[in-house]
Amino acid sequence: MSVRPIVLLGDPRLRLKGETVDSFGKYLHELLDDLTHTVRHAPGVGLAAPQIGEAVRACVIDVGGQLHQLVNPRIVRSDGDDRDLEGCLSIPGYVAYVTRREKVWVVAQNRVGKKIKVAGSGLLGRAIQHELDHLDGKLYIDYLDSMDELIAVGAGDEEEVEGRPSLAHTPVG
Repeated sequence: MSVRPIVLLGDPRLRLKGETVDSFGKYLHELLDDLTHTVRHAPGVGLAAPQIGEAVRACVIDVGGQLHQLVNPRIVRSDGDDRDLEGCLSIPGYVAYVTRREKVWVVAQNRVGKKIKVAGSGLLGRAIQHELDHLDGKLYIDYLDSMDELIAVGAGDEEEVEGRPSLAHTPVG
């Protein structure tokens, strides 16, 4: 298990669509372990395989002390709308308001290929949608009308944005 470098905006690998995983052996287990180790050492809650240069449909989300390792995930149902600040480990130093579904239901596979279901709202729901977008080569900035909507936040910036603590330390993924 190792901390892998996170691919940054401008690297074409961020725009690759993840390939469906059909082998649940050593390569996938090491990838999921690396994703988990990397996100836990980064200031975020989620990380998708394309963010470490691997174009496969796998991601991890660590919210509220619960780790979700999702392979071949797909949203099967969603409800409501939620607009909130969002950041990304691949676009450090910026956040923006993004509207996403308030609650999502996902079907995926775990690290051994067993079908699993996850429902999420709040930060978990937002992180699921954010990471699944990465698996399709989509970034949160694609939802913005203009890059002028980005809000710069510094690594040591403790200022609040509209009454919210700075998200500089908690990008989604």
